[in-house]
Amino acid sequence: MIIGSAASGERERVAGMKRSAGATALLATAVLAAACGPSGPTGGESTTQPPASLPSGALASRIGEHGWNRDRLRAALGRRAGTTHTALPTPLNSRVGAVFTHAADGDHFCTASVVGSPARNLIVTAAHCLVDPGIGTSRTDLVFVPGYRSGDAPSGVWPLGTVTVDPSWRTRGNQDLDVAFATVQPQNGRQVQQVLGANRLGTNRGYTLPVKVTGYPSSSDEPITCTNTTVQQSPTQLRIDCPDYTGGTSGSPWVTELDPSTHTGTVVGVIGGYQRGGDTADISYSSYFGDRVQMLYMQASQAS
Repeated sequence: MIIGSAASGERERVAGMKRSAGATALLATAVLAAACGPSGPTGGESTTQPPASLPSGALASRIGEHGWNRDRLRAALGRRAGTTHTALPTPLNSRVGAVFTHAADGDHFCTASVVGSPARNLIVTAAHCLVDPGIGTSRTDLVFVPGYRSGDAPSGVWPLGTVTVDPSWRTRGNQDLDVAFATVQPQNGRQVQQVLGANRLGTNRGYTLPVKVTGYPSSSDEPITCTNTTVQQSPTQLRIDCPDYTGGTSGSPWVTELDPSTHTGTVVGVIGGYQRGGDTADISYSSYFGDRVQMLYMQASQAS
């Protein structure tokens, strides 16, 4: 999402009309209400509840009376993809954190996440969070607070160190390489990856991927999350439709290939790129992670 000059330390802002969230979830809830009758779910049901199991027997027959068969009901429930809710404090979400100015009691204006590296001290975010193009200098007054929630820093406060961005971003703000890697300093003799684990970096994975996007709006002290399938915005950009991703969510990781047994996934994008992530809250973009992002990652890993 769009931010002002990184050198000035302004918080992110989002331009354009903010559209109503949750229309998709309301549709799914209405379908369940029609299927289950007066005693079933109502329009006031939380969209964060897990999808109901598909009914059978007499209830399935009642669905048929309303014109709903099992396939149609399954499709309607599947439309809940693209809804946004508060992210739970899970091991996977604990690797996502807010980026603050100076300390955790300052303003958080971007999001970052831990990615695996040989030195176990690397995070990934959007380049526009860390380097103001044209001026080209990296910010040195920032901290990463993974798992931040309601004023608590459960996994510590990690000052940023070396920042790696593509020269084309540093000189002219190339939106196709709005990606940054940064090292974070060790705390109590341990690196961030030793404390939290890390997701893998994925490059050249294609344009259509199911991903989970988790980030920190500046207006909230809790992270939000949304799962949907990416589409190709252009050969160098990805797009995802998820509501409520306002200022502060730049740098939010797009994680695919989730493994529930290891609580790990693969980061294939971050909110950024076109329009610095998007000028509405409902549509977000990412620079495509291709060969040049892989080169950036290797450079950052060697520098750490």
